[in-house]
Amino acid sequence: MTVVSNGTDLINNGALDPAVPSGKLTLLSTLTASGSSTLSFTSGIDSTYDLYMFQYTEIHPSTTTDFAFNMSTDGGSNYNVTKTSTYFSAYHTGGTSNLGYRTTLDLAEGTGFQVLTEIQTTATYSTEGYLFLYNPSSTTFYKHFIARGHDIYSSYAEDRYTSGYGSTTSAVDAVQFKMLSGTFDGTIKLYGVG
Repeated sequence: MTVVSNGTDLINNGALDPAVPSGKLTLLSTLTASGSSTLSFTSGIDSTYDLYMFQYTEIHPSTTTDFAFNMSTDGGSNYNVTKTSTYFSAYHTGGTSNLGYRTTLDLAEGTGFQVLTEIQTTATYSTEGYLFLYNPSSTTFYKHFIARGHDIYSSYAEDRYTSGYGSTTSAVDAVQFKMLSGTFDGTIKLYGVG
């Protein structure tokens, strides 16, 4: 069997044509928080890959707050890249549901940390998700990001979407995650995608 797209063989006799980019995840580093105020990736983000993925799992705060990230162009000395973003969420609980834009959680050319999820300190609650950062080493274009996370908030199952861009043509070479207040436990992994 052959699969053809726009005159190009994609699959021929069950094999993927070698010219078709297939992409794979390469684990670059793993950071674990245990009562930590921040987790900072200060190495591994360079021109090796055009796309980087951060996967966060079992993030649990010491207090009810927001889980957020920011970027750096100076190796992690400052996390203050100007960002414009949009944020919306969908939730459901006991017959109540909603899909809505969250104006209080987006940024309009702001340098603060971008919220990924809101999370309560309830013992059994955590947040999970991922953040994609595109072409961080480009010195021509702004730095686009897309994130998706899930958490339980006041017994709501909540799916959260964030996207935007860092308004800088400087290379982004470090990323920091933190709770906007208190500390947290959990794991964040950095992957190169290519």
